[in-house]
Amino acid sequence: MEGYDRKKGMICRHYFQPKTIEEVIATLVQFEGKARILAGGTDLMIDLKTEKKKVSGLVDISRIDGLDQIAIEAGNLRIGAMVTHAQASRSELLQKEAPVLSEACSTVGSPQIRNMGTVVGNIVNAMPAADGATALIALGARVRIMGSGGDRLVPVEGVYQGPGRSVIDSTREFVPYAEFPIPGPRSGSSFQRLARRKALSLPVLNAAVSIRLDAGLKLFEAVRMVIGPVAPIPFRPERAEALLEGSLITEEVIQEAGEMASEESSPRTSLRGGKEYRKDMVKVLVARGLRQAVVRVHPKFSTT
Repeated sequence: MEGYDRKKGMICRHYFQPKTIEEVIATLVQFEGKARILAGGTDLMIDLKTEKKKVSGLVDISRIDGLDQIAIEAGNLRIGAMVTHAQASRSELLQKEAPVLSEACSTVGSPQIRNMGTVVGNIVNAMPAADGATALIALGARVRIMGSGGDRLVPVEGVYQGPGRSVIDSTREFVPYAEFPIPGPRSGSSFQRLARRKALSLPVLNAAVSIRLDAGLKLFEAVRMVIGPVAPIPFRPERAEALLEGSLITEEVIQEAGEMASEESSPRTSLRGGKEYRKDMVKVLVARGLRQAVVRVHPKFSTT
């Protein structure tokens, strides 16, 4: 479909609605880097209207079957490229198996943004404080990246190269879904967020926690924690994770892990908060997330 030029009020000349992934790839190849995928469009449309980005064509993926679904595939929980934050936040499957993701998606922007913005788009945009992407990293998620040169699976944390920069070439490649292994028995997760009151922008801080306990429900068996924005990319406090793994589940070790995560983090002062304040709040959010995650494994920990 051909539209008007910018002088007549349009942001691109060509608009496509392919019905298959193969058609998406073929269209991107045809435009040789001058086309963009359109899913939710909450960031892309602003960038096009302000001429921060310029394209000759838009490839609307909303008519491709299955991309708007949250489903279990071969032991993985798969999030299609058209799944919105609102849809993920309401998903009973996510609320049961991965509450950290449903909680993260429920905090994104305004209701209008949640109804339009997509979870996969959150990853492609590669912002270090992106709530959905932070939760997905805690879950060990990966994305499938498809292009004319083939396709590959990449861990979500491996997508980031810096603020707003990723390994995905969104003019030539397409991400049809993100997926992560279904957390097994004795697993729990939690998402914590600190934001300015009534603010609809990125958070001052967020923290996603995913844990698995041992069979006796006495030890932390596996731990993944992700914090943003305290580094150019979503940050995993690996020393704090190592401290927890194999440790008894006590308030003392939870507090120590929060302190260690704070020491490992390197937030900067910005309009959203000072460096020292953010470092102090890292330990609060991490400890709070750990407590909630263990309670979700078993209510006996509610008095820990």
